[in-house]
Amino acid sequence: MRPIFGSTNYFAAVMVGGALCAAVPASAQTETPAGAGVIIRHDARFDALVPAGATIEKVADGFVFLEGPVWRNADSRLFYSDLRGNAIHQWTAAEGVTDVAKPFFTGSGAGLRGVGPNGIALDGDGRLLACVYGSRSVIRIEKDGSRTTLAERFEGKRLNSPNDLVVARDGTVYFTDPSFGLEGTDNSPLRELTFNGVYRLRPNGQLDLLTRELERPNGLVLSPDESILYVANSGGGAVTGWLAYDLGAAGLSNKRVFFDVTGVQGEGGADGMKVDLAGNVYATGPGGVWVIAPDGTHLGTIRPSEALTNVGWGDDGRTLYITGRTALYRIRLGARGAVQ
Repeated sequence: MRPIFGSTNYFAAVMVGGALCAAVPASAQTETPAGAGVIIRHDARFDALVPAGATIEKVADGFVFLEGPVWRNADSRLFYSDLRGNAIHQWTAAEGVTDVAKPFFTGSGAGLRGVGPNGIALDGDGRLLACVYGSRSVIRIEKDGSRTTLAERFEGKRLNSPNDLVVARDGTVYFTDPSFGLEGTDNSPLRELTFNGVYRLRPNGQLDLLTRELERPNGLVLSPDESILYVANSGGGAVTGWLAYDLGAAGLSNKRVFFDVTGVQGEGGADGMKVDLAGNVYATGPGGVWVIAPDGTHLGTIRPSEALTNVGWGDDGRTLYITGRTALYRIRLGARGAVQ
């Protein structure tokens, strides 16, 4: 199923039994103020996920370009990165914002558009993993603060600029490697690979290229049963939006468009995402967090007052933390996501 539309004033449409069926005309949408932003409802199913009265709260601000919110249950804290501020920060209800590492990368930034960490995640032992523009690598921060490089080359050539990652239950890491972090992007003289890839890093260190067909691979997430890999494509090709692949031991298959936002007006682009336990996707895109059902129906949008980059579950799994470019937001939901 593929919703089809061309602007912010659209009829969502889906293919049902081979016929194009209109659903939720623009006139039927409802937009309500919700604290530090608005909530837009398209489908009745959205009400169970984002209850009436839900409020967007600004938790902290004053940053440069935030990314990668991830919650650690063991000590009830949220970690998030500032790509252009070259830092990883943490937030707790008791302490507010403190630094984990700032500056995070201390090497040369020659030829790079940014040097800080982008996507971050936790492994099964509660250690932070990070995609780092400055070192063009995926690294792990050990419990003593030292850093271990997990991936920096594919077939002997340096990665472009690892962007986002997700960790499966068995410890396998999936990550994207566009050229966003290089000055000149695809035309950078520092670029050694001729494509922008999506990779699988196995616990034994084996690095597999899953696909090289996306022009701008960005955020990615696994379905709750880990049978589907969703990948954002942030432009440069036929589709700007989110793709879905079946995932198996041999790699990816059955590529399809999950949701297409080509031409949609609004701040931000197809970027980071998470899923709730029911399989609904919460994807940062033009104009907010797009909440999309597993069947590809756009249910509604959570829209703080700036361009957004990523989301992450926290607290008891019913709080969605949202990174804007300059601020951190959160909203309490009826839906629940997995927290570690």
